[in-house]
Amino acid sequence: MPEQQRADVLVIGSGPAGAAVTKRLTDHGAKVVCLEQGDWVKPQDYPSTRPDWEIALRRGPFHFNPNVRRRPEDYPVVSTGGHPPTVLMFNAVGGSTIHYTAHFPRFHPSDFRVKSLDGVADDWPTRYEDLEPYYDMNDREMGVAGLLGDPANPPRSPRPTPPLPLGVLGETIGRGFDKLGWYWWVSDNAIISREYQGRPGCDLHGKCMLGCPIGSKASADVAYWPKALAKGAQLRTWARVREITLDAQGRAQGALYYDRQGKLREQRARVVVVCANGIGTARLLLNSKSRLFPNGLANSSGMVGKNFMLHPFRFLEGIFSERMDGHDGPFGIPAFSQQFYETDLSRGFVRGYTFLLERSFGPLHHAWGGFVNKPVPWGLEHHKVMRRRFPHIIRVTVLGEDLPVESNRVELDPEAKDSSGIPAPRVVYTYSENSLKMLDHGARRARQALEAAGAVEILDSGVIQPAFHLLGTARMGNDPKRFVVNAWHRAHDVKNLFVVDGSSFTTSAAVNPTCTIGALALRAADGIWELRREWV
Repeated sequence: MPEQQRADVLVIGSGPAGAAVTKRLTDHGAKVVCLEQGDWVKPQDYPSTRPDWEIALRRGPFHFNPNVRRRPEDYPVVSTGGHPPTVLMFNAVGGSTIHYTAHFPRFHPSDFRVKSLDGVADDWPTRYEDLEPYYDMNDREMGVAGLLGDPANPPRSPRPTPPLPLGVLGETIGRGFDKLGWYWWVSDNAIISREYQGRPGCDLHGKCMLGCPIGSKASADVAYWPKALAKGAQLRTWARVREITLDAQGRAQGALYYDRQGKLREQRARVVVVCANGIGTARLLLNSKSRLFPNGLANSSGMVGKNFMLHPFRFLEGIFSERMDGHDGPFGIPAFSQQFYETDLSRGFVRGYTFLLERSFGPLHHAWGGFVNKPVPWGLEHHKVMRRRFPHIIRVTVLGEDLPVESNRVELDPEAKDSSGIPAPRVVYTYSENSLKMLDHGARRARQALEAAGAVEILDSGVIQPAFHLLGTARMGNDPKRFVVNAWHRAHDVKNLFVVDGSSFTTSAAVNPTCTIGALALRAADGIWELRREWV
C-alpha cells in the first residue's frame, strides 16, 4: 500500500466546500492535497451542448440521481422512510455545482438564532455577522450577478456583475406580487452577466442545470480550482476514500483510498478536512471505525448521520395566454420572494419559506409533465394542450425550512456496496407535520400570486418526493454530547479533523445552501490556518 508524501492538509471532496477550503489554505501557503472520487468533466461532454439535451433529464450519465446515471465514480444511495428521498448529487471535480441552479441567496441573521427566536431546533454557535465578510469573499471568488438594495436582507457589497435579465416571465410574476402588495426581489445568481476573471458572460442559452459549457455559471471547477492549482494545490481524481485513519494518540493521520486501478493507497496529512456532502461525509465517518471509535469516527455523541435535513419543495405552474418563454435565459432563478420567511404562528407552523420565481426547460420536459408531473396527453388533445402550455408557463416553487429531526438520518446499509466494496449510505427520511403544513400554506399563496399575475390555469405538483440539498448530519454546536463539530468545524472528538460542508449546518434555513457552504468553508480555512502551530 504505497504512502504518498505527507501534506499539511488533506481535503476529501472537491465540491464548493472542498474547493474553497483548498484555495484559501493555498493562499495562506499551506501544502494541500485534495482527493476526489470523480474526475474532471469536459465542457464539450455536457448534455447542454447537444440537441437531445432534455433526454438527460430522464436517463443517462448526467442524470441528477446517482442511482439512475450509475457512472463508475458514483455510489448507490438506498432511500427509505415515510418520504424516501430521490437524492441529487454529482461526483466530479466541482461536485454538485456541475448541476446546481446557481441561485445564491444568503441566510438571514434570524436563521442562526431559531432556538432563541422561535423555540425550535438549535441556535448556531456563530452569527451572520461572523460570516458576512466570507459571504462577500465567496461572492467575489465565484462571480455573482445581482442587484443591491434588497430591503429584506442586510446590505451587502457591490455585486461582481449586474443582474441577469428578468425577461417577460420575471416581469409578469413580479406584477402579480406587486398587485398583492408582497415583497419580491431580483436574485443573486452565481452566473456572471458579463466577462469576469477571464470567464465570459452568460449567453442566455438556458440549460444551466445540465452543465455550463462556457463557464459563465460558477461551478467550483471553473471558479475555484484553477486558482487553487495555480497556487500549488494537488488535486487527485479517481480517488475513492474508504476511511480516515488515526495515529496512536487518536489524531487523524490521513486517509485510505482506492485509485482508478482499484489499488489501495494512503495519503497522510497533519490535518484532515472532510467535504463530501451531507450524505457522503456521514458515510465516511461512520465507515471509519476503530478501537477508539467503534461507532464511527468523531461519533462519541452518536450524532453522526442524525438530523438529516433536506428542503421541502412544492411546485406550482401557472399557464398564461401570452408567451412567457421560460426556456430562454439562464435557468438560475431570476427573482424570489421571502414574504413568508419568518415565523408567524397564526399560519399554523414555525419558520417559513421562500418563493422561487423560476424558468423551466424545453418542450420535451413540458410534454413529460414539467415539474408538476402532469404529462401532456397523447391522442387528439396532444397538440392543443402542448400549444397551451409551451412556452406559456411560469413556475413558482415553494422552498421551505426543514427542521432537524434525529430520526431523519444517514446510516450504513447492511447490504448495498459501491464498486470498491465500501458500504453504501442508507437515507431514512420523513417530512415533519410542520413541513407539510408549511408546503400547504405556500401552495395556497403561490396559487394566489399566479392568479394575480394573470394565469388562466394552475398546475400543482402536490407534495413531492424530497430530493434537494443534503444537510445536517454532522452538525455544528458547542456541546460535544449533542454536536459533532464546533463553531470552526473542528470535530469535538478529534482535534485535527474538520467537517466542512452542508453536513455541518445546525439548521437548514429556507434558502439554497451553496452560498453559505462556500462562506463557511472560507471561514473554516482561516480557522485551520490559525491553528497551524498545533500541526504535528
